[in-house]
Amino acid sequence: MTTTSPLGRTELLRPDGGPVRVLVVDDEAPLGELLSMALRYEGWEVRSAGDGAGALRSAREFRPDAVVLDVMLPDTGGLAVLGPLRREVPDVPVLFLTAKDAVEDRIAGLTAGGDDYVTKPFSLEEVVARLRGLIRRSRAAAVRSESLLVVGDLVLDEDSHEVTRGGQSIRLTATEFELLRYLMRNPRRVLSKAQILDRVWNYDFGGQANVVELYISYLRRKIDAGRSPMIHTRRGAGYLIKPGE
Repeated sequence: MTTTSPLGRTELLRPDGGPVRVLVVDDEAPLGELLSMALRYEGWEVRSAGDGAGALRSAREFRPDAVVLDVMLPDTGGLAVLGPLRREVPDVPVLFLTAKDAVEDRIAGLTAGGDDYVTKPFSLEEVVARLRGLIRRSRAAAVRSESLLVVGDLVLDEDSHEVTRGGQSIRLTATEFELLRYLMRNPRRVLSKAQILDRVWNYDFGGQANVVELYISYLRRKIDAGRSPMIHTRRGAGYLIKPGE
């Protein structure tokens, strides 16, 4: 999804209308902060990490739409991080940052599964342009697969509005379907009642936020009944969906 900002820039958005999420992994704090600022200026949501372990934790929690990954990290090389990273967020486009300019280093990065690379020093405009291209291409290539949302053994088809868990069909009302779709588009992410009201009902219920609790209970009866729970409450924070244990 795209839209035009007040400043005239074409903004990339997530399928649910939220800002694009980018994970920046670089152990040079000043460079990482500068890059993060440039990406936030685009209207994107940014999280940063300074090493491989931090990158994997952030990927698991943040579910980025793209990753900027430095080849040289203090605990492990960026190439070694790529495999575990893709297991956390399959098919996420990755842009390598490298101080090395040798052809073999570029080939190694692309062979390892990286989608593109820039060499240091680089211009911030180039990094933003490369990321925009990667995100657009990855979405174009996944148009068909994006109609299927999959979390564990739960599958939701956005085209046919069919929902199954473990191969068994689940009948949902229109509102239940929209609520489940929003949860499944943000797996493992805690969504507040205010966020859910805004995305699912499209306006503020004011004092009637308990409608979210009501529909969450409806979903649980249909999705989790007799099965390992997938829909979880984080008291005082909101709700999330993740694969059953």
